[in-house]
Formats: sequence, C-alpha cells, structure tokens
Amino acid sequence: MPGSTKAMGVLTVGALVVVTAYTVALGSSGWLWFGWIVLGLITLGMVVTTRSP
Repeated sequence: MPGSTKAMGVLTVGALVVVTAYTVALGSSGWLWFGWIVLGLITLGMVVTTRSP
C-alpha cells in the first residue's frame, strides 16, 4: 500500500476516534458523521484504485 493511501487510512481511523469521542462527550452531530463517511468513501476509493492492476 503506497504511503498516501496508508496516511489516508490513518487519518480516517483517527477521524473516527475524534467523531466518536465528540459524540460521547457532547452529543451527536450529523455533519461530523457525514464528513467522516465522505472521508471513508474517499479512502476506500483510494484503496480500490491502488490495488487495481
């Protein structure tokens, strides 16, 4: 896995931790979860395109 894809994966997991902590501490925010889903889809797209021949 190239460095940029690995970095996106780490960023996505880190963002999940932050959004989850925010939700537990202050309550749910739909925009934060929406943003995390978009980030996850971008990361997934990078993984798929990197693994394609």
